[in-house]
Amino acid sequence: MARPLMCPPALLQKDLAGKTYVVTGGNSGIGLVTVEQLAKQGATVVLACRRPDEGEAKKSEIVGRGAKGEIVVMALDLADLSSVRAFAAAFQEKFKTLHGLVNNAGIMNTPKGTTKDGFESQFGTNHLGHYLLTELLLDVLKASAPSRVVCLSSCFHDKAMGRDGVIHFDDLNFTSRPYDGWDAYAQSKLANLLHASHLAERLKGTGVVAVSVHPGWVRTNLARASMPTWVQDIVLRPVFSLMGMIEPWEGTQTTLHALLADDVVPGAFYSQLGTYREKAANKGGWPLTSPNPNAHKPDDAKRLDVISRQLVGLPA
Repeated sequence: MARPLMCPPALLQKDLAGKTYVVTGGNSGIGLVTVEQLAKQGATVVLACRRPDEGEAKKSEIVGRGAKGEIVVMALDLADLSSVRAFAAAFQEKFKTLHGLVNNAGIMNTPKGTTKDGFESQFGTNHLGHYLLTELLLDVLKASAPSRVVCLSSCFHDKAMGRDGVIHFDDLNFTSRPYDGWDAYAQSKLANLLHASHLAERLKGTGVVAVSVHPGWVRTNLARASMPTWVQDIVLRPVFSLMGMIEPWEGTQTTLHALLADDVVPGAFYSQLGTYREKAANKGGWPLTSPNPNAHKPDDAKRLDVISRQLVGLPA
Protein backbone atom coordinates (compact mmCIF):
# COMPACT_ATOMS: atom_id res chain seq x y z
CA MET A 1 0.00 0.00 0.00
CA ALA A 2 1.29 3.46 -0.91
CA ARG A 3 2.46 5.73 1.89
CA PRO A 4 0.86 9.17 2.35
CA LEU A 5 2.68 12.14 0.84
CA MET A 6 4.31 14.19 3.60
CA CYS A 7 5.70 17.72 3.72
CA PRO A 8 9.47 18.04 4.20
CA PRO A 9 10.32 19.10 7.77
CA ALA A 10 11.78 22.42 6.59
CA LEU A 11 8.37 23.49 5.28
CA LEU A 12 6.83 22.88 8.69
CA GLN A 13 9.54 24.91 10.38
CA LYS A 14 9.06 28.08 8.35
CA ASP A 15 8.74 31.17 10.50
CA LEU A 16 5.20 32.46 9.88
CA ALA A 17 5.33 35.34 12.35
CA GLY A 18 3.53 38.34 10.86
CA LYS A 19 1.42 36.15 8.56
CA THR A 20 -2.38 35.91 8.81
CA TYR A 21 -4.48 32.94 7.71
CA VAL A 22 -8.16 32.01 7.71
CA VAL A 23 -9.17 28.35 8.02
CA THR A 24 -12.85 27.53 7.61
CA GLY A 25 -14.13 24.59 9.61
CA GLY A 26 -11.14 25.08 11.88
CA ASN A 27 -12.76 23.54 14.94
CA SER A 28 -12.41 19.88 13.90
CA GLY A 29 -10.64 17.37 11.67
CA ILE A 30 -7.95 18.52 9.32
CA GLY A 31 -9.08 22.14 9.69
CA LEU A 32 -8.19 22.02 13.39
CA VAL A 33 -4.82 20.40 12.68
CA THR A 34 -4.12 23.06 10.04
CA VAL A 35 -4.93 25.83 12.53
CA GLU A 36 -2.62 24.31 15.13
CA GLN A 37 0.29 23.81 12.74
CA LEU A 38 0.12 27.37 11.39
CA ALA A 39 -0.10 28.77 14.94
CA LYS A 40 2.78 26.52 15.98
CA GLN A 41 4.85 28.21 13.28
CA GLY A 42 3.97 31.64 14.67
CA ALA A 43 1.12 32.74 12.39
CA THR A 44 -2.03 34.56 13.39
CA VAL A 45 -4.84 32.17 12.49
CA VAL A 46 -8.55 32.89 12.29
CA LEU A 47 -10.42 29.75 13.27
CA ALA A 48 -13.72 30.19 11.43
CA CYS A 49 -16.56 27.87 12.40
CA ARG A 50 -20.31 27.60 12.95
CA ARG A 51 -19.98 26.95 16.68
CA PRO A 52 -17.68 29.60 18.21
CA ASP A 53 -17.97 28.09 21.70
CA GLU A 54 -16.54 24.84 20.39
CA GLY A 55 -13.89 26.80 18.53
CA GLU A 56 -12.87 28.57 21.74
CA ALA A 57 -12.53 25.23 23.52
CA LYS A 58 -10.30 23.91 20.74
CA LYS A 59 -8.29 27.14 20.81
CA SER A 60 -7.63 26.65 24.52
CA GLU A 61 -6.35 23.13 23.85
CA ILE A 62 -3.98 24.37 21.13
CA VAL A 63 -2.69 27.23 23.27
CA GLY A 64 -2.16 24.76 26.10
CA ARG A 65 0.12 22.75 23.83
CA GLY A 66 2.36 25.78 23.33
CA ALA A 67 1.39 27.37 20.00
CA LYS A 68 3.38 30.56 19.42
CA GLY A 69 0.93 32.38 17.15
CA GLU A 70 -2.39 34.00 17.97
CA ILE A 71 -5.65 32.15 17.31
CA VAL A 72 -8.81 34.19 16.84
CA VAL A 73 -12.16 32.40 16.77
CA MET A 74 -14.84 33.93 14.53
CA ALA A 75 -18.34 32.78 13.63
CA LEU A 76 -18.96 31.60 10.07
CA ASP A 77 -21.84 29.55 8.69
CA LEU A 78 -21.18 28.77 5.04
CA ALA A 79 -24.79 27.61 4.59
CA ASP A 80 -25.97 31.17 5.28
CA LEU A 81 -24.68 33.86 2.90
CA SER A 82 -25.57 36.60 5.38
CA SER A 83 -23.18 34.92 7.84
CA VAL A 84 -20.47 34.84 5.16
CA ARG A 85 -20.91 38.57 4.55
CA ALA A 86 -20.87 39.32 8.27
CA PHE A 87 -17.69 37.29 8.73
CA ALA A 88 -15.91 39.03 5.84
CA ALA A 89 -16.88 42.46 7.18
CA ALA A 90 -15.78 41.58 10.72
CA PHE A 91 -12.50 40.12 9.47
CA GLN A 92 -11.62 43.21 7.45
CA GLU A 93 -12.45 45.45 10.38
CA LYS A 94 -10.06 43.51 12.62
CA PHE A 95 -7.29 42.56 10.17
CA LYS A 96 -5.52 44.45 7.40
CA THR A 97 -3.64 41.50 5.88
CA LEU A 98 -4.48 37.96 4.75
CA HIS A 99 -1.74 35.68 3.45
CA GLY A 100 -3.73 32.49 3.11
CA LEU A 101 -7.39 31.49 2.87
CA VAL A 102 -8.05 27.79 3.43
CA ASN A 103 -11.53 26.87 2.20
CA ASN A 104 -11.59 23.72 4.29
CA ALA A 105 -15.09 23.27 5.74
CA GLY A 106 -17.54 20.94 4.08
CA ILE A 107 -20.30 18.37 4.30
CA MET A 108 -20.57 15.01 2.53
CA ASN A 109 -23.39 12.75 1.33
CA THR A 110 -25.99 14.53 3.40
CA PRO A 111 -29.75 13.88 3.17
CA LYS A 112 -31.66 16.11 0.77
CA GLY A 113 -31.85 19.64 2.13
CA THR A 114 -31.26 23.29 1.37
CA THR A 115 -29.16 26.09 2.78
CA LYS A 116 -30.74 29.17 4.34
CA ASP A 117 -30.68 30.78 0.89
CA GLY A 118 -32.41 27.84 -0.79
CA PHE A 119 -29.49 26.09 -2.49
CA GLU A 120 -28.92 22.33 -2.39
CA SER A 121 -27.03 21.81 0.86
CA GLN A 122 -23.75 20.40 -0.46
CA PHE A 123 -23.41 22.71 -3.45
CA GLY A 124 -24.46 25.68 -1.32
CA THR A 125 -22.16 24.93 1.60
CA ASN A 126 -19.12 23.41 -0.08
CA HIS A 127 -19.01 25.71 -3.10
CA LEU A 128 -21.22 28.79 -2.97
CA GLY A 129 -20.43 29.73 0.63
CA HIS A 130 -16.71 29.50 -0.06
CA TYR A 131 -17.10 31.24 -3.41
CA LEU A 132 -18.66 34.28 -1.78
CA LEU A 133 -16.15 34.26 1.08
CA THR A 134 -13.25 34.20 -1.37
CA GLU A 135 -14.66 37.02 -3.46
CA LEU A 136 -15.24 39.21 -0.41
CA LEU A 137 -11.66 38.68 0.78
CA LEU A 138 -9.92 39.04 -2.60
CA ASP A 139 -8.95 42.67 -2.11
CA VAL A 140 -7.14 42.00 1.16
CA LEU A 141 -5.51 38.89 -0.35
CA LYS A 142 -4.24 41.00 -3.26
CA ALA A 143 -3.00 43.73 -0.92
CA SER A 144 -1.14 41.09 1.11
CA ALA A 145 0.47 39.28 -1.83
CA PRO A 146 2.20 36.93 -2.13
CA SER A 147 -0.80 35.05 -0.77
CA ARG A 148 -2.71 31.81 -1.34
CA VAL A 149 -6.23 30.46 -1.71
CA VAL A 150 -6.49 26.72 -1.05
CA CYS A 151 -9.82 25.09 -1.94
CA LEU A 152 -10.38 21.64 -0.49
CA SER A 153 -11.84 19.41 -3.15
CA SER A 154 -11.74 15.60 -3.08
CA CYS A 155 -10.79 12.64 -5.22
CA PHE A 156 -14.58 12.20 -5.32
CA HIS A 157 -14.73 15.13 -7.76
CA ASP A 158 -13.76 12.36 -10.20
CA LYS A 159 -16.06 9.55 -9.09
CA ALA A 160 -18.01 9.39 -5.83
CA MET A 161 -19.18 5.86 -5.05
CA GLY A 162 -19.71 5.28 -8.76
CA ARG A 163 -21.21 8.70 -9.57
CA ASP A 164 -19.29 10.80 -12.10
CA GLY A 165 -18.29 14.28 -11.09
CA VAL A 166 -20.35 16.57 -13.33
CA ILE A 167 -21.64 20.13 -12.98
CA HIS A 168 -25.35 19.88 -13.80
CA PHE A 169 -25.76 23.44 -15.04
CA ASP A 170 -29.39 22.79 -15.98
CA ASP A 171 -30.26 21.59 -12.46
CA LEU A 172 -27.64 22.53 -9.87
CA ASN A 173 -30.08 22.15 -6.98
CA PHE A 174 -31.79 18.84 -7.87
CA THR A 175 -35.13 20.48 -8.46
CA SER A 176 -36.07 18.33 -11.47
CA ARG A 177 -34.04 15.16 -10.93
CA PRO A 178 -33.95 12.65 -8.07
CA TYR A 179 -31.63 13.67 -5.28
CA ASP A 180 -28.55 11.52 -4.72
CA GLY A 181 -26.18 12.44 -1.89
CA TRP A 182 -23.05 11.16 -3.59
CA ASP A 183 -23.95 12.77 -6.91
CA ALA A 184 -24.41 16.08 -5.09
CA TYR A 185 -21.10 15.65 -3.27
CA ALA A 186 -19.24 14.90 -6.51
CA GLN A 187 -20.74 18.00 -8.13
CA SER A 188 -19.76 20.22 -5.20
CA LYS A 189 -16.18 18.90 -5.12
CA LEU A 190 -15.77 19.35 -8.88
CA ALA A 191 -17.06 22.89 -8.35
CA ASN A 192 -14.29 23.46 -5.77
CA LEU A 193 -11.66 22.35 -8.29
CA LEU A 194 -13.09 24.46 -11.12
CA HIS A 195 -13.41 27.45 -8.80
CA ALA A 196 -9.69 27.27 -7.99
CA SER A 197 -8.60 26.78 -11.59
CA HIS A 198 -10.65 29.70 -12.91
CA LEU A 199 -9.69 31.90 -9.97
CA ALA A 200 -6.03 31.27 -10.77
CA GLU A 201 -6.62 32.55 -14.30
CA ARG A 202 -8.39 35.65 -13.01
CA LEU A 203 -5.60 36.36 -10.54
CA LYS A 204 -2.65 36.13 -12.92
CA GLY A 205 -0.17 38.89 -12.14
CA THR A 206 -1.66 39.73 -8.73
CA GLY A 207 0.62 37.56 -6.58
CA VAL A 208 -2.36 35.54 -5.30
CA VAL A 209 -2.08 31.83 -6.10
CA ALA A 210 -5.20 29.64 -6.05
CA VAL A 211 -5.11 25.83 -6.03
CA SER A 212 -7.36 22.90 -5.10
CA VAL A 213 -6.42 19.88 -3.03
CA HIS A 214 -7.59 16.38 -2.13
CA PRO A 215 -6.56 15.75 1.49
CA GLY A 216 -7.03 11.98 1.38
CA TRP A 217 -9.54 9.66 2.98
CA VAL A 218 -9.12 11.09 6.45
CA ARG A 219 -10.53 9.82 9.74
CA THR A 220 -12.73 12.82 10.59
CA ASN A 221 -16.40 13.49 11.34
CA LEU A 222 -17.03 14.29 7.65
CA ALA A 223 -18.42 10.77 7.32
CA ARG A 224 -21.11 11.33 9.96
CA ALA A 225 -23.91 11.52 7.37
CA SER A 226 -22.86 8.15 5.94
CA MET A 227 -22.24 6.24 9.18
CA PRO A 228 -21.93 6.87 12.93
CA THR A 229 -18.44 8.23 13.61
CA TRP A 230 -17.89 5.60 16.32
CA VAL A 231 -18.27 2.91 13.69
CA GLN A 232 -15.58 4.56 11.57
CA ASP A 233 -13.30 5.41 14.50
CA ILE A 234 -13.58 2.17 16.47
CA VAL A 235 -15.35 -0.75 14.82
CA LEU A 236 -14.10 -0.39 11.26
CA ARG A 237 -10.93 1.61 11.89
CA PRO A 238 -8.52 -1.34 11.44
CA VAL A 239 -10.19 -2.35 8.20
CA PHE A 240 -10.46 1.20 6.89
CA SER A 241 -6.80 1.85 7.73
CA LEU A 242 -5.81 -1.16 5.63
CA MET A 243 -8.00 0.24 2.84
CA GLY A 244 -6.19 3.59 2.90
CA MET A 245 -7.84 5.75 5.55
CA ILE A 246 -5.29 8.13 7.06
CA GLU A 247 -5.10 10.22 10.22
CA PRO A 248 -5.83 13.99 10.36
CA TRP A 249 -2.12 14.93 10.58
CA GLU A 250 -1.45 13.02 7.37
CA GLY A 251 -4.57 14.54 5.82
CA THR A 252 -3.32 18.04 6.55
CA GLN A 253 -0.09 17.57 4.62
CA THR A 254 -1.46 18.46 1.18
CA THR A 255 -3.14 21.60 2.48
CA LEU A 256 0.07 22.73 4.22
CA HIS A 257 2.13 22.01 1.11
CA ALA A 258 -0.27 23.98 -1.08
CA LEU A 259 -0.27 26.84 1.41
CA LEU A 260 3.45 27.06 2.19
CA ALA A 261 5.59 25.53 -0.58
CA ASP A 262 7.42 27.90 -2.89
CA ASP A 263 6.87 25.90 -6.08
CA VAL A 264 3.07 25.63 -6.06
CA VAL A 265 1.55 25.84 -9.56
CA PRO A 266 -1.38 28.29 -9.87
CA GLY A 267 -4.64 26.55 -10.67
CA ALA A 268 -3.23 23.05 -10.18
CA PHE A 269 -4.81 20.16 -8.27
CA TYR A 270 -2.77 18.65 -5.44
CA SER A 271 -3.75 15.18 -4.29
CA GLN A 272 -2.99 12.93 -1.35
CA LEU A 273 -3.61 9.20 -1.81
CA GLY A 274 -7.01 8.70 -3.41
CA THR A 275 -9.40 6.52 -5.36
CA TYR A 276 -9.65 7.56 -8.99
CA ARG A 277 -10.98 6.05 -12.20
CA GLU A 278 -7.34 5.62 -13.26
CA LYS A 279 -5.40 3.48 -10.77
CA ALA A 280 -2.15 5.27 -11.58
CA ALA A 281 -3.58 8.40 -9.93
CA ASN A 282 -4.34 6.65 -6.65
CA LYS A 283 -0.85 7.31 -5.29
CA GLY A 284 -1.58 11.03 -5.51
CA GLY A 285 0.66 13.80 -6.74
CA TRP A 286 1.75 17.34 -5.88
CA PRO A 287 0.40 18.30 -8.40
CA LEU A 288 -1.79 15.65 -10.06
CA THR A 289 -3.61 15.81 -13.38
CA SER A 290 -7.21 14.90 -12.58
CA PRO A 291 -8.48 11.84 -14.49
CA ASN A 292 -11.93 13.46 -14.73
CA PRO A 293 -12.29 15.05 -18.18
CA ASN A 294 -14.82 17.47 -16.66
CA ALA A 295 -12.00 18.98 -14.59
CA HIS A 296 -10.31 20.26 -17.75
CA LYS A 297 -13.00 22.40 -19.34
CA PRO A 298 -12.14 26.10 -19.02
CA ASP A 299 -15.48 27.08 -20.51
CA ASP A 300 -17.28 25.15 -17.77
CA ALA A 301 -15.09 26.80 -15.13
CA LYS A 302 -15.92 30.23 -16.54
CA ARG A 303 -19.62 29.38 -16.76
CA LEU A 304 -19.60 28.20 -13.15
CA ASP A 305 -17.94 31.45 -12.11
CA VAL A 306 -20.58 33.55 -13.85
CA ILE A 307 -23.45 31.52 -12.38
CA SER A 308 -21.93 31.49 -8.91
CA ARG A 309 -21.60 35.28 -8.92
CA GLN A 310 -25.27 35.58 -9.81
CA LEU A 311 -26.40 33.05 -7.20
CA VAL A 312 -24.55 34.72 -4.32
CA GLY A 313 -25.68 38.20 -5.36
CA LEU A 314 -22.41 39.70 -6.61
CA PRO A 315 -22.31 42.11 -9.56
CA ALA A 316 -21.26 40.65 -12.90
